[in-house]
Amino acid sequence: MRRYLSEDDFEDICCRCGICCGSEDGDPCENLRTDKDGKYYCSIYENRFATHKTVNGTIIKCVPIEAALRSNPELRKKCSYAKFSIKKQVMQEYKKELRKDINK
Repeated sequence: MRRYLSEDDFEDICCRCGICCGSEDGDPCENLRTDKDGKYYCSIYENRFATHKTVNGTIIKCVPIEAALRSNPELRKKCSYAKFSIKKQVMQEYKKELRKDINK
């Protein structure tokens, strides 16, 4: 997914819901913060890919969003990155069909 987008465009897909960091499960990452608009962000974003703790002390490993989406079905239902990926797949299939029609 990332290879088709600039880093800024890739980051813009995120709606900052915090689900990937545990905002909805009652034990989020200890580095998850909320801004004045109620959006979530990571207080150590540039150094996030490592082992951390949740607010209750559970050891967790922060991984790139693509890896988190592959391993977490619940995240795939809600994450804006997953929704973007599905739209991209649909567009690719549409383009294939369109090319077939053009080449007939």
